[in-house]
Amino acid sequence: MPVQKVETTPSYRLFPANKAKGVPPDTHLTIEFDSPVQLNNKGVIRIYESHTGRLVDTLDMSIPAGPTEPDMIRKQKATYTTEPYPYDSSHSITNANTKAGTPSGTAIRDTTGPYQLTIIGGFSDGFHFYPVIIDGNRATIYPHNNLLKYGKSYYVTIDKEVFTLEKGVFSGIYDRTTWQFSIRKNAPEATRRHLIVNHDGSGDFCTVQGAMDFIPDFSAESWSVFIHNGDYEELVYFRNKKNVLLQGENRDSVLIHYANNETFNPHPLNVKTNEWPGTFPSRRAAFAADNCYDMRFENMTIQTDLRGQAEGLLLMGSRNYLRNVRVVGSGDALQINGSVYLERCIIDGGGDMILGRGPAYFKDCLLKSPGPFMWIRNTEANHGNIFVNCHFIGTRKNTVLARSPLNKLPEGYPYAEAVLINCTLENIAPEGWGNIGGPAHHLRFLEFDSRDKDGNPIDTSRRHPLSKQLRLPADDCLIEMYLDPAKILNWQPEW
Repeated sequence: MPVQKVETTPSYRLFPANKAKGVPPDTHLTIEFDSPVQLNNKGVIRIYESHTGRLVDTLDMSIPAGPTEPDMIRKQKATYTTEPYPYDSSHSITNANTKAGTPSGTAIRDTTGPYQLTIIGGFSDGFHFYPVIIDGNRATIYPHNNLLKYGKSYYVTIDKEVFTLEKGVFSGIYDRTTWQFSIRKNAPEATRRHLIVNHDGSGDFCTVQGAMDFIPDFSAESWSVFIHNGDYEELVYFRNKKNVLLQGENRDSVLIHYANNETFNPHPLNVKTNEWPGTFPSRRAAFAADNCYDMRFENMTIQTDLRGQAEGLLLMGSRNYLRNVRVVGSGDALQINGSVYLERCIIDGGGDMILGRGPAYFKDCLLKSPGPFMWIRNTEANHGNIFVNCHFIGTRKNTVLARSPLNKLPEGYPYAEAVLINCTLENIAPEGWGNIGGPAHHLRFLEFDSRDKDGNPIDTSRRHPLSKQLRLPADDCLIEMYLDPAKILNWQPEW
């Protein structure tokens, strides 16, 4: 899609270009200047429908993007719920038909703020978001999701107060003929069931979110989404998807990321999230697949750009498969609730890097963390985290593999299970495992044949007394079970 240079003083370039046609409905808008640009906390960006003059979207820069400090009162007052969340797929909830901030499930209306708020993936409670992101000379504008429609034309106005330039003065965009564009006439044919995502506008969609919004819930037919190499700075949340392949062009060249965490998008005022599968969903991940089944992810990097409790990837559902995916986050970089198989993946994060209730099976994966690598919370109903032929690298000395503290009375997580089979360990503490609190008679912190990076057997003589080293031939049946992902996941992973 062409980028147009506007000859004014100072000059700027627009995407989509003025009078562009065939634009995807999930397009972002960019304006690039000849010098660095600064975003101000005043002024408004507006999008109008060309033929009617109807105001379609408003982005008010005086409204902060979201919270920047933890809400301790919220944390203290909110409680976990066991009430199932209503994953209603009977109608589509979007910014076009529902006010962002409308509570769902057991949540109450959030009265803090005001903050920027948009509905993503049918989650009516909404997400805080950045309406404009600055990168050097370029400002990228993110309209509220799902407001631009096929077959419609739009024009954009920008108040002069929105931007300050290092060189020159931005005089605003007020003339309706300066920046107008047309959305392509028709949506992709649903019978094709293969979608292309390209950030430059040449695909069916510009964003991963746009493609996932298009796919029907719980599809009995298989869908595929091919993501071209590019930088996809977007907050991704979708729910109720099934039988979808998300395939990037190259793991290191497809970057899907966003600056999100528990502070920026906290749980509701009255309810904490995700203690039990199927309860109130979390909004703090950069990328969340919620209540999704038989999903496949390949060849991409998924990353959160903020520290704190901040998942790069949150998976809720069953029978999901990741291959050659890199997940980057902070604490809780990867959260898994439901059966997942991970092959040749890289997980790179902070403390408690892997969180969740499992079961999860890691094969030939690389894991980097300052430790603990995981805080597993499975119950007796399913297995926890199993690692086969994986490589653990502590990013500081004496890193521990996992912990199971008594943070939930009266017992904590007595069935927690973390098992390492034929794994390579670097910078791991002699005791191997971290704090274990509460009853531990069902806990399984197990290792078999752990080795250092040179292939030498690890000295496990000082391992935590509640952990166990598996031995042959005494434990051959147990080792054989852990080597079979189908027995761990109750599902045979097949690509």
